Amino acid sequence: MKIRLVFLGRTRRPEMRGLLDDYATRLKHFTDFEIMEFRDAAAFTRRKNTVGANWILLDAEGKHRESSDFTRWLARERDNGIRELSFLCGDAAGFPEDVRALAKGKLSLSSFTLSHELARVVLAEQLYRAFATLAGHPYAK
Repeated sequence: MKIRLVFLGRTRRPEMRGLLDDYATRLKHFTDFEIMEFRDAAAFTRRKNTVGANWILLDAEGKHRESSDFTRWLARERDNGIRELSFLCGDAAGFPEDVRALAKGKLSLSSFTLSHELARVVLAEQLYRAFATLAGHPYAK
């Protein structure tokens, strides 16, 4: 299964970039993984055909999942033959309605409001946790 993280705007804070790159390196041991960063929603809209069609939008109104439920959901998607999942993470302004309408599903990472850069790191960590768990590797609970 290919996993893409699609971001509006660049991850600029060096500490966030470092964590994101670390999880990206770890994830590549388990799955085909890619991060795509677009300057803004218009740049994404022009190139959206290069991104997989199974889009999951990070959204405060999305489904809340515990880590174990997220892992089971990811396994079901993989086992049901989904070849690509692309998680869309907006910038501080989020996504315009035309982009939001493209999403197959919506995922909320927390009841708290997170900065878009922190949300990216949280998502990468949860994906790594899920794939490590599915591969039978121990991961701190």
